[in-house]
Amino acid sequence: MVSFGRHTISSLLRAQNRHQHDWSADYRFYSLDRFDEHAVFNQIRRHVQESLPPQSPLVVAMDDSLLRKTGRKIPGANYQRDPMSPPFHVNFVRGLRVLQISAALPQGAGQARLVPVDFEQATLPSKPSRKASEQAWKDYRKLRAQKNINLIGAQRLAALRQQMDQQGNTQRRLMVSVDGRFTNKTLLGQLPQRTVIIGRVRKDAVLHELPAAQPALGRRRKYGPRTLTPEELLADAQRPFEQVRAFATDQFHDFSLKRLRPVVMRIDRALRPVQIVAIKPLGYRLKKGGKLLYRQPAFLVCTDPSLPLEELLQDYLWRWDIEVNFRDEKTVLGVGQAQVRTPASNQNAPALAVAAYSLLLLASAKAYGQDGSPDRLAQAKWYQRQPTQRATTNELINQLRRELWSEALNSDHSADFTSTTPPDQKSEKCPVPFHSAAFLSLN
Repeated sequence: MVSFGRHTISSLLRAQNRHQHDWSADYRFYSLDRFDEHAVFNQIRRHVQESLPPQSPLVVAMDDSLLRKTGRKIPGANYQRDPMSPPFHVNFVRGLRVLQISAALPQGAGQARLVPVDFEQATLPSKPSRKASEQAWKDYRKLRAQKNINLIGAQRLAALRQQMDQQGNTQRRLMVSVDGRFTNKTLLGQLPQRTVIIGRVRKDAVLHELPAAQPALGRRRKYGPRTLTPEELLADAQRPFEQVRAFATDQFHDFSLKRLRPVVMRIDRALRPVQIVAIKPLGYRLKKGGKLLYRQPAFLVCTDPSLPLEELLQDYLWRWDIEVNFRDEKTVLGVGQAQVRTPASNQNAPALAVAAYSLLLLASAKAYGQDGSPDRLAQAKWYQRQPTQRATTNELINQLRRELWSEALNSDHSADFTSTTPPDQKSEKCPVPFHSAAFLSLN
């Protein structure tokens, strides 16, 4: 976290002044799968739950991302759609697909900070050649179905629910916010108990009312009369709007919503009754006195028809912070920059960096309070900042650097005598010398 330049394993060795020592053990730590990321993330999730009230649900967000790679010999790296490409021209890049789950750590006044509590690689298998045998193609299709991103998401949610139950949190509900790619029959059909999904739904999704009565003989009815689509629900003048106040974009907003419940969907084959929420787009101005512009409407589905609108909307608005997690992990912490070439290393190296990022966020909440921040240095005069904004990841890392290197920068003398460690003493924590981190780091 405190090293400069690219965040590779060799850069970490330079930052610790270990570039003249044997480096094979550092690479074997990842390649021989000596790091249990699930055990580490389980402890992180437990600390997040301990900060919540006993009856409060655990709100998490799940999303996938792409770690860009350039090497052609990296296991699991293949060409995928670039999410940053413009809509009028789809680009493809090589990379590793990962799945992350982040838990919400409330910070008061409607705010929350998402802390990663699960990180899993979700790469697709390599496609066989055209001249491959029929058995090779059958094995490829079978393995590709097992590596489906929605199936992996369902498995990780089931594991998260199981961990909560094993630690005595059987009564605590699990609220999961997802985007539209996870709102399908694969995830909704394998939903664990005491788990609620809040996700985006298509504006033309086919909805049905619950069947009024069941026949005495024959197959039971799953669908009732067809009802409004989410887009028709928003445009229906006979249904009034409900006003809900929620926190988003550093302030509170008054949202206008319409709700339709209970209904069943064809997406999950009427597996359970749900509620549909249509959100009217908010107006905004690019400058004071400018033209009033509007965003796009949003359509949500919730697998709990009795969930209050205030809780439903706020839990979903917190989902945006997982995008902030991905940005900080890639741009600040350099997740995915480590040059490793084995399947175990491709999973363990990014997972360890994400776990360190989670521990940094938990340490900041424990040190400064859930809504606190470290003492900020004097900024430039042209830097405008609201005093109520939360501490950024860069500020937390700078605070960590000050705590590690303040003595090295301000010391009046230096002593570098060699001392013999007693045989019964535990090994010291690996230091991060300032001169090595500052002068040996490479971009």
